[in-house]
Parts: sequence; structure tokens; C-alpha cells
Amino acid sequence: MAEDFKGYKRINFFTGFQTTADDWNDLVKYHVEKHKLHNRLMHGPGVVPNIMGGLRVSARGRADMSVEVSPGYAIDGDGNEIYVPEPVIKTIDPGDFKLPQTVYIVLKYIEELTDFVSYRANLEYKGHRRIAEAFKVDAIITEPDIKREIELCRIFMTKDVKRITDAKDPLDPKENEINQLYVPQAGVVGSTMDPRTLRELSEILQGAKGVYGHMFNKMRILSAGNVNAAMGALDMLLRVNLVDERNLYDLFATVFGMQEELITDVEENYPQYSAKKEFASFKKHVELLQGMYREGSFNQETLTNVLGYQKKSTENLQTIFGGKVVKKKAEVAAKAADDSVIEKLKVKSDDFGDVLDIDGVKLKRIDELDILTKKSEQDHKFRIVDAKDKYRTRQKLKYPDGVIVEDIGIAYEGGYAEWEISNVTPNKDVLIFMRMDYVHGDWEAEMQVNGKKSGNMVCTGEDRKFRWRNWPYRIPAEFVSDTFLTIRQTPVAADRDINMFRIWFYQPA
Repeated sequence: MAEDFKGYKRINFFTGFQTTADDWNDLVKYHVEKHKLHNRLMHGPGVVPNIMGGLRVSARGRADMSVEVSPGYAIDGDGNEIYVPEPVIKTIDPGDFKLPQTVYIVLKYIEELTDFVSYRANLEYKGHRRIAEAFKVDAIITEPDIKREIELCRIFMTKDVKRITDAKDPLDPKENEINQLYVPQAGVVGSTMDPRTLRELSEILQGAKGVYGHMFNKMRILSAGNVNAAMGALDMLLRVNLVDERNLYDLFATVFGMQEELITDVEENYPQYSAKKEFASFKKHVELLQGMYREGSFNQETLTNVLGYQKKSTENLQTIFGGKVVKKKAEVAAKAADDSVIEKLKVKSDDFGDVLDIDGVKLKRIDELDILTKKSEQDHKFRIVDAKDKYRTRQKLKYPDGVIVEDIGIAYEGGYAEWEISNVTPNKDVLIFMRMDYVHGDWEAEMQVNGKKSGNMVCTGEDRKFRWRNWPYRIPAEFVSDTFLTIRQTPVAADRDINMFRIWFYQPA
């Protein structure tokens, strides 16, 4: 409706009211215009972040003059909602422009009349039964007018352009690279993150402020003050319920940048601290988080990593520099997998998938080691050291449900076996399930995690008929202190060999 529109009128039905096509069209128009008014005043124009593919623009693998727009949702300056359900390919013809030139890829809302019908009995009765709310992806050379179009990216194209590529540095795109720094975002109020995650984030921020504040105020490490200020700003946004997955990663990107500056400062000016292994762990976490942010792949796994790595980073710095970590009253964590669930998995004969759901308990597979598969052993740095005896074995045995499985593995006596686990979320239990020939039971092994004793893996009993078992071991959360773990298994039962075929690693989902 026109900007000088003075008010809205609704249809008022009454007995005997004879409606016309205009009345029904006015009824629909009223609701459409009021909805557009709400969008204009309460949300503003732009791309709605983190919906579907977020309308992100990326270069195609063919390395040509075309780009791909991912699915997503946007609101234009008039309040129209633009829904893009599938990826859109847009090819740019350099011949259409006078280069060098900045070309803007924009999204426009359009309406199309559809479903035309006419009635033979009376040809005056005809018309379109539907109006399709559609869109158009266009390439223009004028600065986008946000009232009628939404900028998805801009590309400064040179005369000799041959292909369009993704920006190597998204914060500093070069010529012929996709620049998404000027994409407007529609406003969203409130947070859709679950209360448990918000509480966890709050606790992480409180702890971080305690450590970085100590480093700045007591130890006079000036770069720590910037990180502390960034954490404080994020905490304030959290308190007014404005932190959501739509903006959390961008907010944390500021923190990552400050943490990188802190790393450089400590390495140059405080070598006595930078040489410590906890500082190396902190540095690696920041590098991983920066890499994830640059990839732009934001999902539940990313959120878990951000929270886990930041929590572990605070603990590492507190170990090095001291300072009180501020903690809130911890919530009682639900037990991830009780004994009955573990017993069921112990005799599971079918595939251990990416996610296990047993009696409502969900476990996510984080890693898998296939013994005697060369690449798997290399990836996990699997080795057996100082064994009195070691031999390969191929078995075709039954699980207790009668299912026959054939597998190859290795058995060893004395010495120790060692391997690494990756993709670990710190401070959460890790469940190990090791396929073994249960005819050789009744053994015990000491387990070490990153050099610390975490308990013993005890295999009791034996079975000469149904010989396959997936023997379990739980690494308690307090030993899960990093994103990668080195596991050492040392037999303690005399004259007993330990056999292993395939090992799966899970954490609570």
C-alpha cells in the first residue's frame, strides 16, 4: 500500500451481504498488507539468517562464470516475504557489462497470475484463480535499492575475468571473488536456543571472564583485556535474550580474533607460558574454531564444538595463569547410558551406526578403529608395544542372537596397545565398545587417557558357543579433557592375551 495510506478497513459480514469478487480480494489484500506492515516495522528488510541455506552465494565446482544461491528466506523493503525452496544457478555474462565493474547479485519478489480458467457457459466469467508468490535472481550494476531488492553478494569483475570464485578471505574479498560483506539481515527477536544450552553458555562466559580478567588485571597481559571485554559484551547480549544460533558464530568470531591476538602476545612476550602444553592445546582450539567459522558450516556439531572448545580453553588458561574460575551451581547431568543399555550394546550384532538410540538413550559415534586395516591404524596411530606374544586372527563366530559375523583382528600378551581418538567433545563421557572373541575372557587391563589412569577395563566370564562380544569401557567425563585422546591399554592379568577386532567410540548425543 502507498506510504500515505491513512488506515485499514476489514470486511464486515452480515446476514444478506452479497459479496463480490472485489470483496473477497479486499479480504485477502487486508491480511497480506497487514502482514507486510508487521514485517516492515518489526523485522526490517534482509536475509533471515540460518534458515535453510541462508541464501548464501558460492562458486560452482565447474570454475565458470556462474554462482549458486542456496535455499533460504528473505524480507524485502516493502515487507514481502521471499521464499527460495531450492538452489538457484545464476550465470553471469561479462558481455552484458562494461568491465571493470561491480556486479550485484540481488533477489527480487515478484507475483505471477496462474491457474487461468474460463467457463464455456458464460465467457465473461474467466480469470486467474491463484497468484504465485515467486522470486527472481538478477545481476545488476546499480547499488541495490533495499526497498525492492535484497543484495545477496557483489563481485568486482575485471576485464579479463574467466571465472568467479569464493573469497579466500571472506573478510577481505578480492577482484572476481564473491563478496558477501554487504548482505543485509532481517531482524529476529528472542532466542530459539534451548534453555540448557543458554545456561551452559552463561557458565562458560562467567568462567572465561574470571580467567581473562585475572590475566589482565593481575598479570598485566594487556591483550587478555580485549578478550575479557568481548566475553563481557557477549554476556550482556545473552542476558537480554538476544543471542541465538543466527548470530552466535559471528559474535564468537570477534572472540576468536581477540584470542588469536592473545596467542601472538603471549608467544612473543611471555615464552615461559607459551611453551606449556596447555597453551598449545588452547592455541589449537582457537585455530580449529577459526577454521570452522571460515568454512561457514554452522550446525549443532559446530555449536557443540564452540562451547566445548571455549570451556576447555578457559580451563587450560586457568591451569597456566591461575585466577579464579567463576562457576554457577552446576545442573545435575542425566546419566548418558545406564548399565542396561551397555549390556544391550555388548551383544549387538548389527552395524554400529552414526547414532544409536537404545531405550531412549542416544549415543553419537565420534570415531571408529578397524584393526588390521592399514589406513585406519595409521589414522589412529595404533600400535602394540613390548608384547610377549602377538598374532593375527580371522574368526567367523556367532553373537548371542545367532548372527554370524566374520572379522579379522589381533591378539597380544604383555606390553600395551595404544591408539588415538579424534572428534571428541570435552567434559563428556566416552564409551568404548571393542569387538572381541569372548572365548578368551577373564582378563583385566589398566586404561590410561592422555597419560592419566582412568581405571581398569575388566572382562569377566567367557562363552564357548556365542563367542562375539562388544566389550565396553566408559571413560569418565573428568578424563575427557581435550578434543583428541590417546588411549593406552595395558594387560594386568598374568598369562592372558587380549584380542581386539573393531573398536567403536561414542558419546552421549
